[in-house]
Amino acid sequence: MEHVQEHEECLLQTQMYWVERPVYNEEFLQGQLHKKEKTPPSLSQKIAHSCRCSSKKAKSHLYSFLPILKWLPRYPVKAYLLGDIVSGISTGVMQLPQGLAYALLAAVPPVFGLYSSFYPVFLYTFFGTSRHISIGTFAVISLMIGGVAVREAPDEMFNIMESNSTNSTDLLENYKARDAMRVKVAVAVTLLSGIIQLSLGLLRFGFVAIYLTEPLVRGFTTAAAVHVFTSQLKYLLGIKTKRYSGALSVLYSLIAVLSNITKTNIATLVVGLTCIVLLLSGKEINDRFKKKLPVPIPMEIIVVIIATGVSAGMNLSNTYEVDIVGEIPKGLLAPKVPDINLIPAVFVDALAIAIVGFSMAVSMAKIFALKHGYTIDGNQELIALGICNSAGSFFQTFSITCSMSRSLVQESTGGKTQIAGTLSSIMVLLVIVAIGYLFEPLPQTVLAAIVMVNLKGMFKQFGDITHFWRTSKIELAIWIVAFVASVFLGLDYGLLTAVAFAVITVIYRTQSPQYRILGQIPNTDIYCDVEEYEEVKEYPGIKIFQANASLYFANSELYASALKKKTGVDPCAVLAAKKKAQKRHAKELKQTNEHRKKAVLKLVSARTNDMETSVKHEIINDELPLNGKSADANAQGTSPDELEHFMEPMTNVHCIILDLTPVNFVDSVGAKMLKSVIKEYEEVGVFVCIASCSGPVMDDLTRLNFFEKSTTRDLLFHSVHDAVLSCQLKVGSVPQTASDLFVSTSESHMEN
Repeated sequence: MEHVQEHEECLLQTQMYWVERPVYNEEFLQGQLHKKEKTPPSLSQKIAHSCRCSSKKAKSHLYSFLPILKWLPRYPVKAYLLGDIVSGISTGVMQLPQGLAYALLAAVPPVFGLYSSFYPVFLYTFFGTSRHISIGTFAVISLMIGGVAVREAPDEMFNIMESNSTNSTDLLENYKARDAMRVKVAVAVTLLSGIIQLSLGLLRFGFVAIYLTEPLVRGFTTAAAVHVFTSQLKYLLGIKTKRYSGALSVLYSLIAVLSNITKTNIATLVVGLTCIVLLLSGKEINDRFKKKLPVPIPMEIIVVIIATGVSAGMNLSNTYEVDIVGEIPKGLLAPKVPDINLIPAVFVDALAIAIVGFSMAVSMAKIFALKHGYTIDGNQELIALGICNSAGSFFQTFSITCSMSRSLVQESTGGKTQIAGTLSSIMVLLVIVAIGYLFEPLPQTVLAAIVMVNLKGMFKQFGDITHFWRTSKIELAIWIVAFVASVFLGLDYGLLTAVAFAVITVIYRTQSPQYRILGQIPNTDIYCDVEEYEEVKEYPGIKIFQANASLYFANSELYASALKKKTGVDPCAVLAAKKKAQKRHAKELKQTNEHRKKAVLKLVSARTNDMETSVKHEIINDELPLNGKSADANAQGTSPDELEHFMEPMTNVHCIILDLTPVNFVDSVGAKMLKSVIKEYEEVGVFVCIASCSGPVMDDLTRLNFFEKSTTRDLLFHSVHDAVLSCQLKVGSVPQTASDLFVSTSESHMEN
């Protein structure tokens, strides 16, 4: 019994709280709170502060620009060195064959792939912030470079026709001239992409990568895998065909390969298929027994060594006309200034390569940083990639980025810091300086097999279609557009199309938000969608409207239309119905008066006295309407109760609360729309108020002069519940409603 009494006292106290609780509208808060005085610094003060230098600030900038100065002095040799050595050797073993193979994608001689696997990797050790990613050649970037090189230096420019004969000395000279020109193009693109990345990093524009969303990147890389696979078919089959670039290059390449399929070199095909089987078997073994193996089996370098030995021993090049890597110059090339005259022709391509390369690197770096508990600096990553590309271009390298497969190997084999990448680059350097010539007999079909097998992970991304179908149709649309556009329009224009479509989807989402009518969860001040939860109840006569988007020019009209539809109150329709009823009422009054006039005239005409007739006419004319004006006056002066008889049944909504919790900003069009909505509903007797405005939204409304004339801060409330209480006060229903909040709870406890 005591428990019941205590519970009733608690309910009574809570009930009194809801009844006596003050309503926190904006005017009340303005009177209770005082803003802190903030004096924004002037432009001269900002410039002076940015130019001010101290030893601490200089040291911070130096450590930021050269991260190696921060982590190398603290390097724990005993704990990290062994893992970095094993990881560096394992990654270097992968970097050698991939560097040679991806040079084919870049349409340059294989040795330039080795250069690109040394200089940038070594430089990243000093400037990069990620400890686990493997910088170097990557299939997608190499293919984009190759597309530009083939476009700017096509075979026709050097009188090279599609032929399976290479015995002509003149033809060999033409090939050398073509390759030299393509190297110039690749180096120019690399220089420009590096400058773009470096500039974006210095200007703190690392956020540009956010426009390359995950569905876009995955669709783009899947399309790139299709391009790469198609471009390697001719090397796998031993067919000499023209290399295409630009729109529909995939279709042209397939048609060229299929039209020359009868010229397939059987020896080349056998060697290539054998290597594919060995590589796939090695990958399967590494995946299945990765927990038992101390390091992954370096199947790629094993296949390269075996294929090189077989090719040299059997003289496959002369005996079976198998295309081989050919001459690999010994040693490093002297620095050379890139041809800047090519820069205007490759600017758009360089911009796309710079953004894609950075996006690949920073996304992989973030994954490893999150896994191992450290942070990376996106802007510094841009600077690091920019230095690697721009400085490397003087040593004849082509654009690089992070390789996903090598990064996974570097991390899984125990790599702890950038020392692992340095060791892998030193291994590539030893090959270039000492034993590079040993790989000259390596068949090109082996490199094609390595490239194709490394596309396995990208082709698995076709499974994203079913995933996005279940989770998000819009992200599925982004994936499909990125894939289709990149396959058929080329990687450069495909990327631009995909980014544009992704931006359009953002606009579409803000133009088509979800509109809800909210209701209260009983005994709480929490409000949820009435169509989603059965327990949620609406207050009689009060509609709480919410849209999960900001209010700006693109969706203002849609917001107003949804408000009228969801609340069931259309002020324009109500006013139109009122005017229609007034006209109908006036018409009926006019008809009634006409009937009375006719009846009186008949009565008067029956009398014979002219004197009495004239008198009657004068009296009647004074009382009867002239051209219906009296009828209209009667209609205008009709009481509301009498007028309701002639109007359509109207809604009993008397208050509408606009919940602006999800709104991030309001522009001038949105503010005008809100003013118009408040005025229109006021004309039909419906009070409109606004609840849960964030600080930035309040600043927007104040700056747009929203609070003028009839629109005051009394319409703003701190929360939806405060607005509900205020609306109830207007109709005098608070005591009843407050007690209703708790009657069900008290009854259920009494029953127990």
